Amino acid sequence: MAHNGITVLVVEDEILIRMDITTFLEDEGFTVHEAADADEAIAILNRNPDIKVMFTDVDMPGTMDGLKLAAAVRDRWPPVQIIVTSGHQQLSDDLLPVQGRFFSKPYDRSRVINAIREMVAAG
Repeated sequence: MAHNGITVLVVEDEILIRMDITTFLEDEGFTVHEAADADEAIAILNRNPDIKVMFTDVDMPGTMDGLKLAAAVRDRWPPVQIIVTSGHQQLSDDLLPVQGRFFSKPYDRSRVINAIREMVAAG
């Protein structure tokens, strides 16, 4: 599929899950960067000002979890839209520490794609 101009950062410590969503997003025409934890995600954001959406898991090892990462990204890169996902926590969009969307695992990939497109169009 043709490049749609939307660059997404996928932050997920489970490599198979990260590979699955990355491949799906790329097949849908997105440019995708991958990070295994928050520190790697911040380094990628520093190098890539074209990132429009961050898709992050909540439960990750390292210096911060996905919710703290979402808050840090909102403070430092306010234009970046944020999607949070978890297989262990049940949150709603209203309970996120930042404006964004929440999807519980296993998530419907087509709903994730639609959310990314809607968020970028509105942002």
